[in-house]
Amino acid sequence: MLRLGLQIPNFTYPGVTTAELFERVATVAVTAERSGFDTVMVMDHFFQLPMLGDPHDEMFEAYTLLGALAARTERVQLGTLVTGVTYRNPAFLAKQVTGLDVISRGRAFLGIGAAWYAEEHHALGFDFPPVAERFERLEEALHICRAMFNGERPTFVGKHYRVHDAANVPGPVRPEGIPVMVGGSGERKTLRIAARHADLWNTTAPFRELPHKIEVLARHCADIGRDPGAIAKSPLGSLFLADTMEAAKAKQYATLRRRGIDPDQLDEAGWREIGARQVVGDPDSVAEQVRDLLALGCDGVCFNMPADGWEPEAVARAGELLTPLVNG
Repeated sequence: MLRLGLQIPNFTYPGVTTAELFERVATVAVTAERSGFDTVMVMDHFFQLPMLGDPHDEMFEAYTLLGALAARTERVQLGTLVTGVTYRNPAFLAKQVTGLDVISRGRAFLGIGAAWYAEEHHALGFDFPPVAERFERLEEALHICRAMFNGERPTFVGKHYRVHDAANVPGPVRPEGIPVMVGGSGERKTLRIAARHADLWNTTAPFRELPHKIEVLARHCADIGRDPGAIAKSPLGSLFLADTMEAAKAKQYATLRRRGIDPDQLDEAGWREIGARQVVGDPDSVAEQVRDLLALGCDGVCFNMPADGWEPEAVARAGELLTPLVNG
């Protein structure tokens, strides 16, 4: 069960050289663990996303980084938010995630989605099929990965993937196999797939849409006779925490300006869109906003910290504030 997750989506840090970069990320992950975060996640991308920075900013390959973090941490769950199904053969992906599970002594999960970043695919030579095919691939990949996680040696012939007697040795440390997180918000396809396959579901939907999305997921579960309570539900948001509301807003404004957005030029509709997945404020205000999120039907929350997530002190403060709320 995910209660409090930290996503680390950015690896371009002021004053941190390439040679120092992994040590800073490892320090952040260890700090997150010690301050109460139960899950640490990275994106599965090869270029930085346009809404977070320049495409040529620093970006680690996800599973290399997670394997290294597994050796530094002791308790946090580790995975991607989320792997694009187009980037890896699913049997190879199952081997990678199982290796992470063994290295971490049972702390890995598979986060997976249908992929979307066309520029990255084109630049690096990955096929980027139409959206309908990407979802077909996602469902086939989940069949293969789940079987391999469960100790089977699956033979599977699908429209896009095939395996024959696919051994997965060493197997997962967890006797129940490796949990699967499906990421996304689409009501017709993503949530149907999550209802059928997911142990965890994470969404980037605006916070105001969460009750509706959770209701749609429950309907898909009802269609197949599954208890929606068996799926841990969490939103992904951005956290701007400071001593005062004014200081938190200053962090938010500075982040927007780094992304080429002038906050002084935003109208009400612009702020509504920008703030749809952000938690901004002093400790009391942030705590109230997180309680409100949990009250919408979420089992946990996941945050990135775009203004200061590379600063261990900021991560520790967030973890110490939020842990009692999600575990209460």
